[in-house]
Amino acid sequence: MTNSKKTIAKMASSVADTSWIDAQRASGDWNPLWDTLCDWDPEFMERYLAFRNVPHRNGPLPPKYKELILIAINVATTHMYTPGVRRHIRNALQQGASRDEILEVIQLTTVLGIHACNVGIPILAEELKNQPTVQGSQLATVAGKSRRRTKAT
Repeated sequence: MTNSKKTIAKMASSVADTSWIDAQRASGDWNPLWDTLCDWDPEFMERYLAFRNVPHRNGPLPPKYKELILIAINVATTHMYTPGVRRHIRNALQQGASRDEILEVIQLTTVLGIHACNVGIPILAEELKNQPTVQGSQLATVAGKSRRRTKAT
């Protein structure tokens, strides 16, 4: 057995209490991507799950709202984790969320996507101003359309 395998085996045997790991697996809310991490460092996984589950054990939000928030996190353009979306939609439905509530959460989350334009368009306009090859009419068109839309909203 190599030194790294001995170290891993030693770590695995040093974790006596795996109650959080066991509970997470039993709940059906286990992420299969955690399997390797759990095999390699069960102590870390156990402590991570204890930490991760604090909001699920405590706090004033009902479980349905927690699941709706987790849907938003998982569908967000910065995360887009399909298995998590499916798992938390299923959980939200089991907690009594309606189709329309879940749909609204997904729709609200789509506003994150507009930030590509909110960040990119002003920078593009600034850079166009600094380019000697940009014709004045091109810049005026870009700036004019931007101002018209801003005033209309």
